[in-house]
Amino acid sequence: MFHNYLICTDFTDGLHRLVNFISPLASNGIKRIVFLHSISVWQSEKVVGVDEDEIAKAKELLSPSLEEIPEGVEVKVEVLSGQTKDVILRLIDTYNIDIVLTGMPIRSAIETKIFGSHTLELVKSTSTPLMILRPQLISTYTDEELALRCQHMWRYLLIPYNGKRSGEYLLGKIKNHLKDYPDNSCEQCLLLWVIDDGERTEEITKYHYREAQEKLNSVKAELEELNVTVKTKVTQGNPLVEILDTALNFDISAIAIASDYRNTILEWTNPSLANEVLRRSWFPILFFSPKK
Repeated sequence: MFHNYLICTDFTDGLHRLVNFISPLASNGIKRIVFLHSISVWQSEKVVGVDEDEIAKAKELLSPSLEEIPEGVEVKVEVLSGQTKDVILRLIDTYNIDIVLTGMPIRSAIETKIFGSHTLELVKSTSTPLMILRPQLISTYTDEELALRCQHMWRYLLIPYNGKRSGEYLLGKIKNHLKDYPDNSCEQCLLLWVIDDGERTEEITKYHYREAQEKLNSVKAELEELNVTVKTKVTQGNPLVEILDTALNFDISAIAIASDYRNTILEWTNPSLANEVLRRSWFPILFFSPKK
C-alpha cells in the first residue's frame, strides 16, 4: 500500500532488525526505505565529541541494510542529531515518505502522560500514516517469523468503521492508497461496526444492526471495486474489547484506525478509542491522523 518507508529505531525497539529483511519488505512494492536513528540534542551537548562516536556506531548497526539491495529499491541510512519528532518530520518531506514505521511499548494512559511518547507526539504533527509495531513482539520474532511479517504487513486489515468523521477519513485514506498502489496492496479487509453497549429494547437493537449492516454493505461494494476481498461484521459491546477480540479471531495482519487531535485537554479527560487501541493493542496499528 506504500512505496516510501521511513523506519525509525532507537535500537531498543527491535526495528533495527529490519535491516536484514530488505528483500521481504520489498515484496510489498517498496521503492525506497530510509532507516533513521536520531540522537537527542542533550546527549551531544553533555559530552564533547560523543556525537561522532554515536553516529559512527549507529551507522555501523544499520549498514547491513545497504548490502544486497533488490533491483528497483533505494535504501538510505540517516543518523541525525536533534529532537526525534523534528528529525522525522524533516525526513518525511526530504524523501517523500508515505509511511513511517515506529515502535511504541504498551503503557497505561497515566504512564504515557508521565513518560511521554514520541509516537503520540508524531501522530499529532503529521498526516503521514504511521505503522506502529510493538517492541516486545518485534524483538522476539525468529528470523523466519519476521521475514513472513515483513512480506505480509498489509495482507489482511481490520477496519473499525461506524460512519463517523474519523471513520470516513480512515476509509477515504485506505481507498486512496488502494487506488494509487493497486499492486502489492492488501489482499483482504474486515469492516467492523461495533454498537456500543446500552440499555435498548430488542427492537431498537435489531434496527441498529440492520442499519449498520446496510452501511457496511455499501462500503464493502466500494472497496471490492478496488480488487480487495471484503468481509463485514456487526457486533455489540465495548468497542475496544470487540476490536481486539475480532483481530485475534480473524487472522488480522494490522488494525487500521484514525483519530482527530483537536483538543489536548479532552484527550486526557475523555480518551479516544484510537488512543486506547494505540496504548493497549498488541497488533500492529496502521494509524492515520487528519491534517489540521
